[in-house]
Amino acid sequence: MKALRSLLFVPGDRPERFAKAVASGADAVILDLEDAVAPARKAEARAAVATWLAAERTVPAIVRVNPLGSPHLAEDIAALRIAAPDALMLPKADGATSIAALDALLGAFDPPIIPIATETPAAIFELGSYRACADRLAGLTWGAEDLPAAIGATAARTEDGGYTAPYETIRALALFAAHAAGVPAIDTIFPAIKNEAGLSAHVARARRDGFTAMLALHPAQVPVINAGFTPSTAEIAHARAIVDAFSANPDTGALLLDGRMIDRPHLVQAQRILALAEILR
Repeated sequence: MKALRSLLFVPGDRPERFAKAVASGADAVILDLEDAVAPARKAEARAAVATWLAAERTVPAIVRVNPLGSPHLAEDIAALRIAAPDALMLPKADGATSIAALDALLGAFDPPIIPIATETPAAIFELGSYRACADRLAGLTWGAEDLPAAIGATAARTEDGGYTAPYETIRALALFAAHAAGVPAIDTIFPAIKNEAGLSAHVARARRDGFTAMLALHPAQVPVINAGFTPSTAEIAHARAIVDAFSANPDTGALLLDGRMIDRPHLVQAQRILALAEILR
């Protein structure tokens, strides 16, 4: 798949929303068979998703299947074998062993996998293991919804939309686990759909910290997320200046540019910005 900035959830039992999700400008849509679908509607959702996937699509389509151990997972896989989504999202993943367990169920049907890597207490201690199965991953994301309930916490977020200290730690561990595996680090949802300013600040913080994409709950969030993860004209110009400066001085480890010292880490970051800008052109 191409570089993704925004991944928009859409309930699998709401096929009338699929086209709207695609038209939102999201870089990928996540057709949800798990939390967004009541147990009584799982079969209906599965059929709707498989039907839609069988048609031509213009954006990558990811399916969030039900977790390992769920009685619904085998039916999810059976329905998706022919429909061939671009990736699967695995909820409640517990490290590399979960990816291996899912692969055993998938057989020759082997789309890349995006684990939601922090939804159980045990999962936190398996984050480093994703390096062992990096070739099977299309990214790694985390969540702060299931985990508080699992440990009896009353909330994961503060009143301003930030995270309490335990969940800040988990967010950071998930970020570094993704980069250690060499896969995209995808930040979790921002649940306040109508708070555009709060979302914009959250996206800016995510990009600053090293996330490369974010999950979205509503089409209105997509433009804000895409803008936040797209290098600005000023960023691109500055990155090009850094690259040009080192190209002109290949034997120098540090340089003075616009009154500030820059060194090799600045060059690596500049090259990354230019590469992303080229992909998103």
